[in-house]
Amino acid sequence: MITVDTHVIIWYALKPALLSKTAKRAIDKANETDGIIFCEISLWEIAMLIKKKRVVIDISYAEFINLVKASNNYVFRGLSPEAAELSASLPSEINQDPADRIICATSIVSNSPLVTADKNLRKAKSIRSIW
Repeated sequence: MITVDTHVIIWYALKPALLSKTAKRAIDKANETDGIIFCEISLWEIAMLIKKKRVVIDISYAEFINLVKASNNYVFRGLSPEAAELSASLPSEINQDPADRIICATSIVSNSPLVTADKNLRKAKSIRSIW
């Protein structure tokens, strides 16, 4: 099982060429086996990106999410009490973006590596990452 950052969800759905070969292999393997953790905060981030037109699609947000859900072995995770507590106490090497902190904490609590292109998160010693 792996956890994916929000941009990875978008890239895998819309622009898979942006993914590294290692990231793509990890996603493909998780899709075929135990699944991919999709933090529910990413639903909000995707909605905001679409609203701000930073992600442009030809279908509604709801249609996009339904297609993404149907085409992958995503395991949706809400914010657990353990991840909430951890997200508030992650070291300063993790940026202060609440969504990133929740995604990182979920990855740690679930003991699954985080697939991310975010250099800051990949450098963090407290996060196992794949890119």
